[in-house]
Amino acid sequence: MTQKQVHVRKDELTNAVLVEAEGAPLAEGAVRLKVESFSVTANNITYAVVGDGFKYWDFFPPKAADPAGLGVVPMWGHAQVIESNCPGIAVGERVYGYLPMATHLDVVPGKVHEGGFTDMTDYRQPMSPVYNQYTRLAADPEHDPAREAERMIYGPLFKTGFIIEYFMRGEQWFGAGQVILTSASSKTAMGLASVAKQNSPGIKRIGLTSPGNIDFVESTGLYDEVYTYDEVGNLAIVETVTVDFAGNAGLLARLHEHFGDLLKYSCLVGATHIEERGAGLGAGGHLPGPKPTLFFAPDHFVAFFKEHGPIEGGKMAAAAWMGFLEAVGDAVTIERHSGLEAARATYLEMVGGKVDPAKGIVIEP
Repeated sequence: MTQKQVHVRKDELTNAVLVEAEGAPLAEGAVRLKVESFSVTANNITYAVVGDGFKYWDFFPPKAADPAGLGVVPMWGHAQVIESNCPGIAVGERVYGYLPMATHLDVVPGKVHEGGFTDMTDYRQPMSPVYNQYTRLAADPEHDPAREAERMIYGPLFKTGFIIEYFMRGEQWFGAGQVILTSASSKTAMGLASVAKQNSPGIKRIGLTSPGNIDFVESTGLYDEVYTYDEVGNLAIVETVTVDFAGNAGLLARLHEHFGDLLKYSCLVGATHIEERGAGLGAGGHLPGPKPTLFFAPDHFVAFFKEHGPIEGGKMAAAAWMGFLEAVGDAVTIERHSGLEAARATYLEMVGGKVDPAKGIVIEP
């Protein structure tokens, strides 16, 4: 069976090619998934940018004669079981979870239960277990066939925003009265702004974005104030926390210099502006105020579910998710594209920062 993958050069993220390879016979106990759909968002660009440091490149090894220096960018989406050597997992089942930018994926289901399973493939075990969980849609209470696109586009990004707000609220927002979100048009920033609006109404939400995205960001209604990146000097100098989704070292430095000691916490989350990310996620150099701290959502989710349990924790996240969907409404237009070549092209546009934030891209490889 011919399988396709998009291979990206780890040291040159704008170099991505579509390749074909013959799939190996299915291993005992394994299941072969045919990738049905996934979304391409800024989140996937972050996976690529920090791929080596956080082992994102290790989830899906490239099928290549010489894989050195190559990687497959992870996606979130839906897949169907087309072959099964695993008792209890039937051909035809559909699942939701972490998938490669590819047409197929072999997994080894373990901890199988009615609602899902964990991929026990050996090379995936060193990474966070959050990414190895697959939901079986037939028994998934959150699954809505009419909202599959929204789940792929917003779901993982929203949950990152959800857990950031939960963390900040648990720390009483470090004594700050406002939060500044860079890359305010990104879906993760929108998720955080939505949850903060719901659960931390006393915190002023300020969005920073490019001039071309001002109208879109304001139209979401998720922010109390919206400024362009050139207007940092106009921000009120009061006790503040920043959440940097952009990874722009220069912007981060200007924020630290503007607020100085009144900056109570500097949170680094993503890297949507990779050409200006500086060292890592923009944390290079000596900055006034607190040291920028990287936020790794999977670790926080482990702690969250340990505290609240899967049922109560799931209800908390679901309530905020419904509020988010109601808030964003039709703010984002969903576009569907067929074929893995479309995934490659969309990925390259996203790396170059050329995708309209008012669009949600779904690929059906």
